[in-house]
Amino acid sequence: MEKNVEILPLKQGIIYGPVNSRRLGCSLGLNLSPDKYKLCSFNCIYCHFGWTKQLTNDISKYGKDFPTKENIFFAVRNALQTIKNLDCVTFSGDGEPTLHPDFENIVNGVRELCDELLPETPLALLSNSSNLKNDSVIRAFSKIDLKILKLDAGIESIFIKINKPVHGISLGSIIGDLKRQKDIIIQSIFVKGSVDNTQEENLAAWIKALAEIMPKKVQIYSTDRPVAEKQIEKVSKKDLEAIARRTIKETGIPVDVFSLE
Repeated sequence: MEKNVEILPLKQGIIYGPVNSRRLGCSLGLNLSPDKYKLCSFNCIYCHFGWTKQLTNDISKYGKDFPTKENIFFAVRNALQTIKNLDCVTFSGDGEPTLHPDFENIVNGVRELCDELLPETPLALLSNSSNLKNDSVIRAFSKIDLKILKLDAGIESIFIKINKPVHGISLGSIIGDLKRQKDIIIQSIFVKGSVDNTQEENLAAWIKALAEIMPKKVQIYSTDRPVAEKQIEKVSKKDLEAIARRTIKETGIPVDVFSLE
């Protein structure tokens, strides 16, 4: 049975942080998702915000619940006028940020605000890779410096168990979409317990997919906070480092390991 443990509350408002991110340094977070419920195209078992209430990639019924681009620009301008020395501004939040119906215009506007108020501050995106067939999302990529895209599995059955996507999203489709992107970073969470994506069959397929995608870098980590599925177990730093060494050896792609151990 799926039961919540002590998970993080949904973010209230557009701006959060700055947070000290292991991967991104001093990062100003932008939450583009509704703040009353969790809306996402995945229902990942390791999500720190709990189970997805609205599992969808069709936001036509939920458009009024997203923050407007005007409110986003107002919040970002206020934040950049008071916060200095940021390492990046990050599109992330409680759900999948690229589902915002005005994502492209928001990225363009935030890029302009950063150029005006905090020049040379990079824009980052944390995405689950499910919306890469959206032409406007791909156009927005040109303004994003760090495109960090999820790939947690190498075989379909593990993908379904870990990420629990909305019907119609397949791992094969995601890998195909990732292969068409350039200058991307792949992020992968490894877990054990009720689902284990460190086992040989999945791991070999995941490495094979990386060799086809050829990102500029891979970032791997495990769970360091309470998660939605209580049967999930953390993967040790030692095991993550072994996965990294194998991946580098077989693909030549740089791999960074992040662990609080």
